[in-house]
Amino acid sequence: MQPEDESRWDSFVNTCTNATFFHKAGWKTVIERSFGHKTFFLYAQSNGEIVGVLPLAQVKSVLFGHSLSGLPFCVYGGVASHSDAAKIALTKKAQELTAELNVGYLELRNREPQNTDWISKDLYVTFRKSIDPDEETNMLAIPRKQRAMVRKGIKENLVSEIDQNIDRFYFAYASSVHNLGTPVFSKKYFRILKEVFKDDCEILTIVKEKEVISSVLSFYFKDEVLPYYGGGTSRARAVAGNDFMYWELMRRACARGYKIFDFGRSKRGTGAFDFKKNWGFEAEPLHYEYLLHANSSLPENNPLNPRYQRFIQLWRRMPLPLANFIGPFIVKNLG
Repeated sequence: MQPEDESRWDSFVNTCTNATFFHKAGWKTVIERSFGHKTFFLYAQSNGEIVGVLPLAQVKSVLFGHSLSGLPFCVYGGVASHSDAAKIALTKKAQELTAELNVGYLELRNREPQNTDWISKDLYVTFRKSIDPDEETNMLAIPRKQRAMVRKGIKENLVSEIDQNIDRFYFAYASSVHNLGTPVFSKKYFRILKEVFKDDCEILTIVKEKEVISSVLSFYFKDEVLPYYGGGTSRARAVAGNDFMYWELMRRACARGYKIFDFGRSKRGTGAFDFKKNWGFEAEPLHYEYLLHANSSLPENNPLNPRYQRFIQLWRRMPLPLANFIGPFIVKNLG
């Protein structure tokens, strides 16, 4: 894809039934400017019309390995196409590129199986649910215990506000991931997301008497809302700030006519997985498929790997300003 192809690329993505927000052309700019990784946004065409796309990015790290992925920092990816012929052509080109770059492995992040003879991992799931046009119906669809937490947030007089800059969001998000013991993305990354995706990238911040409680950055695509990055401050738990935040996002999306709430990816056996289950969402397995090239096995670059537990404990004890400074240099290579 060249700059002059971006408009027709996105026109295809907007009409392709198996394309996602993470197939949009803007991710090329986001990944190159935010992280400095080389991208390869491939498309197939027939009679001058795009009939399939496959966005890829190369991540090369001494610590975490060398990969070609579709698409790092995104939960969905793989080939989006109108035909099997386009899918076959794009997959073949990705394999050729894998050999040309001599990467450790090729990774495609699919919602549905595409290459059943490749290596796959049963680690990630996604949570998606329909939004009813009636607000009260959505409230009553939340299981009783979780609904009580939402109502607690309402009784705490929490207020939701749309932010045009990332400052309050970043404060809540960075505090939250620090408590989890994981590295933080840079402010630059979130600024670029807002700049590239504009109104399709929205920040909802929850406050109590002007104090920031929690905040979430969401993407909007077709008839879906996708809360993607979020977090709460130290007061969030006491006032049910995160519970209220996701309800407010759903309520606002309902009022605007959106039909799908995509709660996003979680790893099995984590707190985030349990939190989303508590909302009455059913886990749908994600099909991440891998083709080994230079590697003999896949690296286990995720927080559930026992080798990272010591690092996580040390990270939690690190002063927040230092963690926010160091974190972006680490996370850029994780993908």
